[in-house]
Amino acid sequence: MTTRKHKTKLSAVEAVTGDRDLMKALMKEALQEVLEGEMTEFLGAAPGERTEGRNGYRAGYYGRNLVTRIGKLELRVPRDRSGEFSTALFERYARSEKALVAALAEMYVQGVSTRKVKAITEELCGHSFSASAISAINKGLDQSLARFASRHLDEPYPYLILDARYEKVRDAGVISHRAVLIAIGINWEGQRQVLAVELANRESQSSWKDFLTRLKERGLSGVEFVVSDDHAGLKKAIREVLTEAGWQRCYVHFLRNALDYLPRKADDDCLQELRWIYDRRDIQEANRDLADWIAKWQGKYPKLVDWVESNIAETLTFYRLPRAHHKHMKSTNMLERLNEEIKRRTRVVRIFPNADSCLRLIRALCVETHETWLEDSRYLNMMLLTEQKKELLRLAA
Repeated sequence: MTTRKHKTKLSAVEAVTGDRDLMKALMKEALQEVLEGEMTEFLGAAPGERTEGRNGYRAGYYGRNLVTRIGKLELRVPRDRSGEFSTALFERYARSEKALVAALAEMYVQGVSTRKVKAITEELCGHSFSASAISAINKGLDQSLARFASRHLDEPYPYLILDARYEKVRDAGVISHRAVLIAIGINWEGQRQVLAVELANRESQSSWKDFLTRLKERGLSGVEFVVSDDHAGLKKAIREVLTEAGWQRCYVHFLRNALDYLPRKADDDCLQELRWIYDRRDIQEANRDLADWIAKWQGKYPKLVDWVESNIAETLTFYRLPRAHHKHMKSTNMLERLNEEIKRRTRVVRIFPNADSCLRLIRALCVETHETWLEDSRYLNMMLLTEQKKELLRLAA
């Protein structure tokens, strides 16, 4: 039973190459039609057509090969009698290397090893690429990623979300965990953007301070509200570098931490009712519900209630913002989703051969997300924040 199932399962390469002859024939026919169409447009007349607007005459064909992802195609390029016709097809298609650069980069970004990339490209394209050629392509990718990482931030970002994850990296034969520090900003157009992705030996006050300082050196400005978890070093770095910004402790992390103060067989209603506090309309409603929650559970779970009373204020800062922003700015979920996508792709690699390969992959994934976000409509209506600030100024006058 197991053997039969194994035999019927095709790999991605097998699925693509199984109908290679058919695909090559279809592509050849399509490209041949493109060439004929270009000649018709150049001459102002189709083959055999009689028209006063004709600009010349056909004079047969010459052969030319085009290497594509599905193999080499032998095409017949039309000639004209004057020898002036020139097709843009080959320049657009960019022959073998340009046709494959994107595929190689994509395969690498998806966590495929250099050896596997070489094997796959040989199977799909009919010829192999050496490890040095693939490394050269990755070098070009590094250059574009470095430009992204060092770009100047020439607009203010009132909202900033910070988080870190860990990846396994081999360094001098020793496997260690390296921290990946990521910052997402939301500008006054309401668009999300990936502002920075860097590697650090570990999460610490100094690593986060250096990270935020480099962001400011690149032009980060106008930060009014920061969301992060409760990492002590990160909190200190935010206070030191982003002195004017309000800080929101991620309420999801807070609720997870609360489990440490509950017995294993605790009443589920206790944490569920605590979570409901974050769905209230404003801080007044939240504080009333909090008082009721404390009165209800103080006798049964005193350790938890004492801890919540001491720390929950850090998780309620989001009530300063417009109500429509609460859902998005009370946690780091926006960045957590990006981290989940990174995890899904880096899991293929498992252990990176060096720090450069780790940063290359994760930055490439973040650039992909960044560009997708820029193409989307606005994430938040920032006019609500502007109007709220104006109202607060009016009330204070």
